[in-house]
Amino acid sequence: MDAWVRFSAQSQARERLCRAAQYACCLLGHALQRHGASPELQKQIRQLEGHLSLGRKLLRLGNSADALESAKRAVHLSDVVLRFCITVSHLNRALYFACDNVLWAGKSGLAPHVDQEKWAQRSFRYYLFSLIMNLSRDAYEIRLLMEQESSACSRRLKSSGGGVPEGIEIGGSGGPGAPGGSLPQLALKLRLQVLLLARVLRGHPPLLLDVVRNACDLCIPLDKLGLWRCGPGIVGLCGLISSILSILTLIYPWLRLKP
Repeated sequence: MDAWVRFSAQSQARERLCRAAQYACCLLGHALQRHGASPELQKQIRQLEGHLSLGRKLLRLGNSADALESAKRAVHLSDVVLRFCITVSHLNRALYFACDNVLWAGKSGLAPHVDQEKWAQRSFRYYLFSLIMNLSRDAYEIRLLMEQESSACSRRLKSSGGGVPEGIEIGGSGGPGAPGGSLPQLALKLRLQVLLLARVLRGHPPLLLDVVRNACDLCIPLDKLGLWRCGPGIVGLCGLISSILSILTLIYPWLRLKP
């Protein structure tokens, strides 16, 4: 198990480079189609995209073991919400990679009778569940950081002798006497929340990068499962952005969200 994990870690950079090239081909193919490029050139781009996809599946052999090891480590986290989100995400990733391995066997000719459409749908469902858990974890961490930042701002205002307008709290709802509040107060509260969110994300680049990457990745399974048809252009662009961000986390490990 440990040997597979070490091998998987070494192949991550190559896999993510192939992923970036694959979605760049997807985006390029869409652009060529829109601008009326020759069918032969479009066919070559599609073939290159298919070869890159198959190469990525080969590089991902054994990633299920890596995901299971990550799930075992996440079980010991002290925070209940983080423990649930991260563990379930890794388990879904393990199932996604297992389905991906079956697809590779079918496409490479080792298992020619595999129903590739059925296994592709299964893999994208597990991928979607994993991304939902990742985004849930991001939302939870953002909420915790916003509460901490709100408390810190309140303490700074009190220590400096300032304050906030009556009925408005930086990190929460209005006072008990004003459940709804007037429209200007609601607008001000919304503006404060947006500013607080921007401050939190600006102060925590790994969290910001993880949110953007997961949001971009979300378009891929939604399109493949037919839940939201966004087209090959959007899929290629979002996949390319998320791939570049993933490569950045390998080049600069401090950008990787922990745990």
